[in-house]
Amino acid sequence: MRPERIVILTGAGISAESGVDTFRDKDGIWSKYDYRDVATPEGFDADPELVHDFYNARRAGLAKVKPNAAHKALARLEEAYGKRLVLVTQNIDDLHERGGSRNVVHMHGELKRALCSHCGQRHDWEGDLSTATPCPSCHLKGSMRPDVVWFGEMPYHMERIYDALRDCDLFLSIGTSGNVYPAAQFVQEAARAGAHTVELNLEPSQSMREFGELIHGPATRVVPRYVDGLLRR
Repeated sequence: MRPERIVILTGAGISAESGVDTFRDKDGIWSKYDYRDVATPEGFDADPELVHDFYNARRAGLAKVKPNAAHKALARLEEAYGKRLVLVTQNIDDLHERGGSRNVVHMHGELKRALCSHCGQRHDWEGDLSTATPCPSCHLKGSMRPDVVWFGEMPYHMERIYDALRDCDLFLSIGTSGNVYPAAQFVQEAARAGAHTVELNLEPSQSMREFGELIHGPATRVVPRYVDGLLRR
């Protein structure tokens, strides 16, 4: 039977096959940087230029990567389901959008967005940021920061996400480790609503026992295959 409403959660694993560096793997970004220096409000207050340099490099790196078959498969699924599908990503890259998805919920923010800590306005942003960058809205210099969620900050769009989880009958978790909260609890929320829950991951996650179905393998292989099966129902 074909599901009526779908919530999809994606993590670093879906973009890793495109060449985007992961954060938590053995050789990931947090093995090279102390997250407290570059991904906390305190780190930004202590050395904003270091933080800007870190995210400027991440932003520039997006030009070197392309969406893969998994991103494109989810765009096909969204095309079939429209607003009955909610795609939530923990990733701050733009590969879902470049892969064809139109309505992506970025719970951890976006590399290509900037936030003014003074006036609160958000702006699309392609280039570098620095302490000399003026806010396009209030024109204050030194107030611009990457529009990403740092450790200790509340993820974005949580009310919308939980509303969707309570209303879905299929929950897919793709390429996520299962140890980052609150996203790690989404499977429990969906299950309480009666949804069928599926993990599609390179290897079993820490929360694998919470899922009703497990499918393991590279995202570029298992996601298109799963989407094709759904669309044939």
